Amino acid sequence: MTRRAVLACPGRGSYAAASLGSLQPDHPWVQRAEQLRAGYGLEPLLDLDRADRFDPARHLQPIHASPLIFLVSMLDAEAAVVDHRVTAVIGNSLGWYTALAAAGALPFDDAFRLVQEMAILQQEPLPSGGPGGQVIYPLADAAWRPDPQLQAAVAAALAEPSVNGDGQVHESIDLGAYAVLAGDEAGVERLLGRLEPVRVGERMFPLRLSQHGPYHTPLVAHVAEAARDQLSDLDWRAPSATVIDGRGVRWTPWSTDPVALRDYTLGEQVTSPFRFAVSVRVALREEAPDVLVLPGPGNSLGGICGQLVVAEGYRGIRSREDFETVQRSETPVVLSMHR
Repeated sequence: MTRRAVLACPGRGSYAAASLGSLQPDHPWVQRAEQLRAGYGLEPLLDLDRADRFDPARHLQPIHASPLIFLVSMLDAEAAVVDHRVTAVIGNSLGWYTALAAAGALPFDDAFRLVQEMAILQQEPLPSGGPGGQVIYPLADAAWRPDPQLQAAVAAALAEPSVNGDGQVHESIDLGAYAVLAGDEAGVERLLGRLEPVRVGERMFPLRLSQHGPYHTPLVAHVAEAARDQLSDLDWRAPSATVIDGRGVRWTPWSTDPVALRDYTLGEQVTSPFRFAVSVRVALREEAPDVLVLPGPGNSLGGICGQLVVAEGYRGIRSREDFETVQRSETPVVLSMHR
């Protein structure tokens, strides 16, 4: 029996060393993407994907990482519908653009342009100077139990005022068990200095995300403005499957206004916090999927979605131990297409 599924597309940072060799050279989408890349005068994606080794300075540049992630996710999304009945698509940050394409709200060429041009715009320095960045910090312990002290530390960091406009800090992405905060350069330094170091699993936090700008904050209002100008001709459509955005709003095939979808994507989605945790919660409650299917590259959303399933108590899964037991069964509730 075909399982009902929600696709959850990953964001920046998911393409890593293990992702090399993920692209299918003969696939029409890959070939078309290479043609579009050539129009920008950018390095071929296949050259990046076939590299002998993963070079963070090269592969993690937004202009390269974003289209690589988009393409791998699209190829996996195409494969996922063979074995699943996909009722909705969600995405974390950059994954929102992939979700739009996978759900048919944008044709491939236009979705690729959206991904590539947003990456180019986001790689530019902030008007105040410097790139700015993102810092991730846990809100739960290794057993996925919410930690009030960690939550209070994040709240205090966000409440602390900047000095003379420097050191701005904003909420960027809500991942449930983790908060992604963003700021200008002074703000990032303040976060790294003020948030108490803590180990969760094998990682130490706070952790600055490599080559990530202050996405989903007012600091990139200029990016949204430029995107609305440069991408005014995209062919927005009602999706063929429901897409759930970073506020938890459902865009359905029968009720979507394409103009409103465009305005959100090139406006509020860029400058306001992206609440991936809310989109997962809405997907679980409204779609009641048998499984959350996670396209690659990598498996960056595996633990995040697992924690959100536990937080929701979905299908009686109320602890990390419960979740891991279900994952070992023949019907896991989260299925990662890459490891």
